[in-house]
Amino acid sequence: MQDVIIKYILDAIFAAIPAVGFAMVFNVPKFALKFCALGGAIVYTLRSIFMDLGIYIEISTFLASLLFGTLAVYWSRKYIVPRPIYTVAAIIPLIPGTYAFNAVITLVEMNTNGVTPEHISLFIEDGLKAVSILGAISFGLALPSLYFIRYNRPII
Repeated sequence: MQDVIIKYILDAIFAAIPAVGFAMVFNVPKFALKFCALGGAIVYTLRSIFMDLGIYIEISTFLASLLFGTLAVYWSRKYIVPRPIYTVAAIIPLIPGTYAFNAVITLVEMNTNGVTPEHISLFIEDGLKAVSILGAISFGLALPSLYFIRYNRPII
């Protein structure tokens, strides 16, 4: 049990680093950097927990993004800062770089060595997984803001 907790803590620390780095590249205000780091750690740890519970990576990513999107709406209202300042940097650890890279490498191998059914299968599997994860991130972050923005406003 202690090993699992240490694994989650280390994953959270290593997920916070690229979130802060990405936030710094895009000139996020200094006071918001700690929220970007915390957001990156939270969203990555949530996805890891969901995956350890046996949930597929696409659904785990959606649930983690949805929960963090709700937290980001709260932070944006509390500190009167646009929501993307927190969310864009925090989701960077969730980007499916490995799947996209493997899909491109498979595509290059098909160009070099010829097309085989195995290559096509690998390319489609990795490509669809990368696109699905990106869609899960997008919908997970968008749904809370759509709900809370619409919740207190009249329909017309």
